[in-house]
Amino acid sequence: MTDDPLTTDVLVVGSGIAGLAAALAAAREGADVTLATKATRPEGASSWWAQGGIAVSRDTPEQFKQDIMAASDGTADPDAVDVLVENANEAVEDVLLETLDVEFDSVEPRSMGTDERASETPVSQTGFDFTREAAHSEDRILHVDASTGKHIHVPFLNYVADHDGVTVLDDTAALELIRHEGRVHGAMLESDGAVDPCFAGSVVLATGGIGDLYPRTTNPDNTTGDGIGMAALAGAEVEDMEYVQFHPTACISEPRSGSDGGGGTAGADDADSADVAFLVSEAVRGEGGLLRNGEGERFMPDYHADAELAPRDVVSRAVKAEREATGEVTLDVSPLDFAAEFPDLADNCEEHGIDWEDGIPVAPAEHFLCGGISVDDRGRTTLDHLYAVGECARTGVHGANRLASTSLLEGLVWGLRAGEDAAGAEPQPIEAPELLERDPDLPEQFARDKFQRLTRVMDESVGVERDPADLQRAMAVLRRLKGEVDAYARTRTSRSLYELRHASVTALLVARHAAENEESVGTHNLVDGASEDPPESTAD
Repeated sequence: MTDDPLTTDVLVVGSGIAGLAAALAAAREGADVTLATKATRPEGASSWWAQGGIAVSRDTPEQFKQDIMAASDGTADPDAVDVLVENANEAVEDVLLETLDVEFDSVEPRSMGTDERASETPVSQTGFDFTREAAHSEDRILHVDASTGKHIHVPFLNYVADHDGVTVLDDTAALELIRHEGRVHGAMLESDGAVDPCFAGSVVLATGGIGDLYPRTTNPDNTTGDGIGMAALAGAEVEDMEYVQFHPTACISEPRSGSDGGGGTAGADDADSADVAFLVSEAVRGEGGLLRNGEGERFMPDYHADAELAPRDVVSRAVKAEREATGEVTLDVSPLDFAAEFPDLADNCEEHGIDWEDGIPVAPAEHFLCGGISVDDRGRTTLDHLYAVGECARTGVHGANRLASTSLLEGLVWGLRAGEDAAGAEPQPIEAPELLERDPDLPEQFARDKFQRLTRVMDESVGVERDPADLQRAMAVLRRLKGEVDAYARTRTSRSLYELRHASVTALLVARHAAENEESVGTHNLVDGASEDPPESTAD
């Protein structure tokens, strides 16, 4: 550790849209901001991968609210939803249009200047090519083809990195929060093997999702639940962890032979563990794409009145059932001009050797955690000077199931509110925890082998469908795994070990909350006898 520790007014951990919004808002308030991110390129943040777009209220915030509540099966917090829909237009206009000049697809000629678009076409009007996705009752989604995330994230990251009030530390992981008597004072940061404290007046966690806890996910690598694990270990309240949303149409390819990271991408070994090639946006179904089973039959009308545009949890369970019954499910894009309307997706198909004219092979994949660290309408957690925004936070907006294209919006709205609120507190350095490094390094395969064990349990017992007996067995396995990892972490310090620690804590929370919730609702679907075999042997 250095003799002169780093201090900052606001420490933001994570560089997705929520973290960037928090950093921008805090810097606007005059705070000295440090943004630490594990990512070394834009693709390392989940926001970069967002396809469909970002929903706005336009002129009908009350209808937007009703759609969110309906998609959540009535479980979303109405007050939180009010915050989202009432701030949606202003946040998008302020940051994405006026500050970043994002060129969303428009019905106006492409020759129109960006400044003119921003000033004369606010999102409440009709100049943009709004689209619709599952469970939306009207066209309200701004998009850039089917690659909206990267068109927002790249300019946003560049803008924040160039801001005089922000210092970006890339390839830097937060291992543990520094706290004392209910207040968070900073975090222990690791970079290139060195671990040092960073003291901050406020800490904003924006660490993204939990994709590496499952063998098939739409998340980027290294989404290991770090923020949730750190916050839970520090004593912050965590809610609704059982509500894990699976995206129903992840294009799948053959299983990977391995993974170069510590995460869950090398999960289960069965034939159904095919890897996610890319996400197929719900906008494709919104424009007329149809789901067909292995016998060529369209099946969604048998499951829900809204067919392909039913809520994601309904579609995911239907796709899972049809894959099990008929061997495969494909997305038929013949009803639309796929290459013209979704050129990026057409290119992805060609890149992965998929003939989209014959249908795109799809399967459910872990996509979004609706629960997380409990926060209020400003992103404040139950610990003083600790905030959480984005996917690692539980704002109450999503309840048991997230409405499509609301994740970027939630991250933007809560990021701005949290960053503004976090500014103004001065750092108060205290004695930092001593992370020991007195035992030999663990074998290179240690974290990967443990991750495979974790993802296998989560996939088989805490997935799209959950059997109560399987959940109890999964909890027993995950408790033992957490105990093993804790024992190693007492005398060794490395990024992969702490990622594994955070993942084991987060996985156990998901399983525990799922076991405690006896009601099937939204993404939490209980079945009897979902599997005939136990999740796995408890032996290594």
